Amino acid sequence: MLGIREADFEETSPASPALLITRLACSLAGVEQDVLILPDTLASGAYGKDHVTEQFTCNYGLNEEYRGDIIRKGLGISGKDGSGNARIVESASHRFFVATLFLPQISSKPGNPHPLIFAFLKDAWAFRALRQDNEGKA
Repeated sequence: MLGIREADFEETSPASPALLITRLACSLAGVEQDVLILPDTLASGAYGKDHVTEQFTCNYGLNEEYRGDIIRKGLGISGKDGSGNARIVESASHRFFVATLFLPQISSKPGNPHPLIFAFLKDAWAFRALRQDNEGKA
């Protein structure tokens, strides 16, 4: 999608010339952090609010040097921290493509799924129904 053939991850390929995912200046492992949710995004539809607190377990994140390339190629930043660093990205051209720097499953519980997980399952169910309707018409 981005057209960066050498794109790589610093943890596994630190010498790569195109590190799309790099070590964060400050580790987020074990940290709860506020995430600002941008309007008119899949994330805002899932959460139904403009800011949430999420649990992080990571030391790596989006290399901000590639932020412009990512946006120009169709990925949008839909959640960011108080400094403006990307915490959620998504693709408007895909039915449901949402990538997070946190793990939604950490705070998901039986009977109370994380909003992003619930939104994904809801969309998958709608897609299945649409597909079944289309197959019935063929």
